[in-house]
Order: sequence, then structure tokens, then C-alpha cells
Amino acid sequence: MRFYALIFMFFFEGLALFGQGVSTLYKEWIVKAEGSYERKDYAGAAKAYSQAFQSLGWKGLPMDRYNAACSWALAGNSDSAFYQLNRMVDLMDFVDYPKISSDEDFIPLYQDQRWGLLLEKVKKNKQEKEKDYRYELVTILDSVFKDDQEGRLKLRSVEEMYGRNSAEVKQLWKEIEEKDSINLLKVSAILDTHGWLGPEVVGNNGNSALFLVIQHSPLQVQLKYIPMLRAAVKAGKARPSSLALMEDRVALRQGKKQIYGSQIGTNPATGIDYVQPLEDPDHVDERRAEVGLQPLADYVKNWNLVWDVEQYKKDLPALEALEKEIRKQ
Repeated sequence: MRFYALIFMFFFEGLALFGQGVSTLYKEWIVKAEGSYERKDYAGAAKAYSQAFQSLGWKGLPMDRYNAACSWALAGNSDSAFYQLNRMVDLMDFVDYPKISSDEDFIPLYQDQRWGLLLEKVKKNKQEKEKDYRYELVTILDSVFKDDQEGRLKLRSVEEMYGRNSAEVKQLWKEIEEKDSINLLKVSAILDTHGWLGPEVVGNNGNSALFLVIQHSPLQVQLKYIPMLRAAVKAGKARPSSLALMEDRVALRQGKKQIYGSQIGTNPATGIDYVQPLEDPDHVDERRAEVGLQPLADYVKNWNLVWDVEQYKKDLPALEALEKEIRKQ
């Protein structure tokens, strides 16, 4: 089974790879690979993944390496499957032992002596990564992460099915907000007691949960914890991209312009999405690259938008006026 990234896209956090943004060509090949896999054209999927890696100097995201290995295994090419798996395990410290050991896509590899050796390496990676885990906090924050993401991951499909202003969407938002209030109590207690904990203590999902819950909280909560997040970024306990997203949201809530272009608004009268007021649009991609975010033109495609900086500068006064009207409501 392919490995799906649980991405709220944060919606808003772009993928970064070895310090550089993932190219459009890379993503195009990945889309082709995923389509081939769904059609059970496993050899075609595997070759498309290889084209993606080649387009990025033979680099690739861990989940794409995993999916390439699935495709090669199902296509009957065990050597290529093990090449991708070993690259992922050795160079990227892959640790998801429960996932890889139970994935039916790898059944064709079970009789190969390399399979047992690979699983042992994954198990050692997992043990090394989790040696400093606070499991009581990991359990809490993993649940918080799931609750934060579950409803939001349904939003787009519910909006497409029933409409943005439908009773179904409003009910879903009510459920999301109820979970947010409960999650905030849990996360605030952890932050106030332990500070901002890094992934080495609470895992990647737990570390993300700390950010997501505060990002989805009222302004006064964000203002309380953003200094802690800034310190965590300096200490390597949080991602610079997470701080960038929160800085953008706080700035807009204070009536200022965002810096990184991470926040997308919707015109309530037309239903059209737009990049909310942005400081110095000409150099936004330089700022995004500094914190590990993809180019804005790639990012806004998630809302079927086209980034045209010159047009945006012309539209900016009207967007600022629209934001002021929305804040009055």
C-alpha cells in the first residue's frame, strides 16, 4: 500500500527537500507515478518515480522512495525495490516499522534474505529515534494531531459536495472547533509545564501537534506562545516554516501584511480565493526559501490560483480594503 503523507497542507506548509523546494517537474512525475499505481501499472509507476528522482539530481522525498519501492516490488523487480528501501532506511533514517512490516505490497520480497536484514535496520532506527521519547506525552499529542487533522482533511471534499456555505460544512466546522478547544487545553498544559518539545521527545506528529493547535487558536493564545515557538526554532525544536506560518497569521490578525504569503483568504461575496495582503511581493520567494517553503507560484496551485506578482501589486489595495471589511464583520 502506498505511503500517504498526512498533510493538512498544513495546507499551508510546502514540502522542502534537502534545503531546496521540490520542483514542478518532480511533482509532475510523482502525479504520473501515483496514477500508474492506481491503474495497477506498477512498472510504469516505478519508472515515473525514477524520472522524478532524476529530475531532482536523484534526490527524493522519503514517502516517494517508499512508494517507488512498493511499485518495484509489485512489478517483480526486487533489486530495484531493495535499492529504494535501503536508500530510504540508511540515508533518511526511516523508522515506521509497523507500516513497512505489514505492508502487503512487499509480500513479493518476503522470501528474499535481504528483507529480514532490512527490517532489522528499520527496527534499530526506530529504537534509536525513540530512546528519549516521553511516551505519556507522545500518546497525548498523537491523539491531538489526529483530532486536529481529521475534520480539516474532510473540508475540501465536503465543500465540493455541498458548497462552502452549506449546513454540512457549518456542522463540520462546529465539530472542528469543539475539538480545537479540547486540544488547546491539552497542548497549553504541556507547553506551560514542559516548554516547546522537539520531535526527539514527542515524535514528529507530536511536535507538529504543538504548532497546529496554537496555529488554530485565538490571537491572544498565539501571542502568548509565539515567543516560545521562536525560541524553539532557534534551538532546533521546531521548523522555521512553522514559525513563518504563525507569523503570517498573527500579522494579518493584527491588521498588518503577511510576510511569507502562506495565508489564503476567500472573498465572501464571490467565493474566490486570494493571497491575503502581502508585504514586498517581489521578494516573497526569497523569504519563503529561507524558511524551507516552496515558491509561491507552486503553493497557490493548491487553490487553483496563478501567481502573477505584477497583477497582485495592482490588486493589493482592493485586497487590503476587502480584509478591513471582513474584520469588521
